[in-house]
Amino acid sequence: MKSKKEYEMAMGRIDALMKKGDSKLNKQEANELRKLALAAQKYEKSIYTIPAPKTIQGMIELRMYEMKLTQSKLAKQLGVTDTKLSLILNGKRNPDVSFLKAVHEKLQIDAAFLLTHAA
Repeated sequence: MKSKKEYEMAMGRIDALMKKGDSKLNKQEANELRKLALAAQKYEKSIYTIPAPKTIQGMIELRMYEMKLTQSKLAKQLGVTDTKLSLILNGKRNPDVSFLKAVHEKLQIDAAFLLTHAA
């Protein structure tokens, strides 16, 4: 899929197949639906890009979202208090080395990013 027109046509076909219902699709239609969905997803990723966070707080919040963590659960996972995490995420406290190390290990955030963006 290389154009918006192709994407819209594919989405129309996907919609028609989905309205038919999973149980009523034959093997060929199910295969077509899968291929169209993958192609549409690839096109969407190429068009709708989200820039990477530029702050430690932004990167932590992104990972929280991806991992479906609440702030309280993240604090426990990092071995810090809810208050400390809140202060860091709100920019009212700078992260210390032990916090950055925990973020790197538990959230898999690149150490170079953390060092570059630490205040």
